[in-house]
Amino acid sequence: MADCNFRIPFTGDVNNVLNKAKTAVQNQNGNFNGDENSGQFNVSVFGSSIVGNYTIVGNEMDITITDKPFMVPCSTIESFLKNQLGS
Repeated sequence: MADCNFRIPFTGDVNNVLNKAKTAVQNQNGNFNGDENSGQFNVSVFGSSIVGNYTIVGNEMDITITDKPFMVPCSTIESFLKNQLGS
């Protein structure tokens, strides 16, 4: 499956944004590991996994989804994360 790549701009403290991201992933019974520079996450959806990583570049979170179910479009993942992060 091809990667999904997107950037989510944010304002304020990077640790607040990371806490929101971690909470969103953990609320879906996923794992989130990382710091204010980079990290990775995974979530089980429809019996498959959404796996990705992120890097922080200035006031943007650069996200790459490396594995996802075929039936879940990149735009759905991006919208979900933007809603969770308040962007």
